Amino acid sequence: MLKVLFTVRILIILLSFVLFDSLAVFCYAANEAPIVITSHTLTVDSKNNTAVFEGEVVAKTGDIVIYSDKMEVSYSDIQGEITAIHASGKVRVHKEERAIFSEEAHYSGVEEKIIFTGAPKVVDGENMITGVEIIYFIKDDRTVVRESRVIIKQAEE
Repeated sequence: MLKVLFTVRILIILLSFVLFDSLAVFCYAANEAPIVITSHTLTVDSKNNTAVFEGEVVAKTGDIVIYSDKMEVSYSDIQGEITAIHASGKVRVHKEERAIFSEEAHYSGVEEKIIFTGAPKVVDGENMITGVEIIYFIKDDRTVVRESRVIIKQAEE
């Protein structure tokens, strides 16, 4: 019984700290802390309210760092709020020793969800969750992992 509780607790910790706190906080961080994005090039299309960062993209806010080859950010024309983010190419999201890896990540402010595709993997130390798609529904605080595989390192007793 204790091992089952430990397993459930690890799953909750993995998903809550890595997925929930990382990208959800990142997407709303503009109101809280500055977001610093660096890249080789930046193309801003004011008419379509988009900014495209390309080449070794690094986006930081607080203790969250997102890496990708390309990041497209859409924003509202009225308040400049981020409405969508599409990161592609070797996407990595790091917070302390926890990380998410995928080929693509898409945040939709309208649908209030984050979707990781392209062999997504959540790693916390030796513990790991993989699937073909990981979807986090921000408003519902709910995560769906399609075709999941969970590896949990048992705690020393």
